Amino acid sequence: MGIELELRVGRAPARGKRRRREIVVRASHEHGEMLAPALEGVTGGRLARIDPYRDTRFTDQDAQAALPEVAALVRECADPSQEAALVDLAEMLEACAAMPGSCLWFIGD
Repeated sequence: MGIELELRVGRAPARGKRRRREIVVRASHEHGEMLAPALEGVTGGRLARIDPYRDTRFTDQDAQAALPEVAALVRECADPSQEAALVDLAEMLEACAAMPGSCLWFIGD
């Protein structure tokens, strides 16, 4: 079980199309297997919404709100590979929060 990350931005729909298209501007697949166990014990806050079995979408506002939660997890983490996964998540959340209108997708297995 793993969680991959994709930072997406929306583009205006092509002429005649109704749906807004999202484009992946950054992805992280390297730490997916360790991210799920690193988030396993989270019971509150934004990070508790992440389902390792289904896709979860964070807006730029959700990303901003989740940053302190991830920072707390990094401080408490004893496993170096899980810590690397959390640091990667923090970087993706920061990038999402810095891009209004973007979203961060957590792609579950």
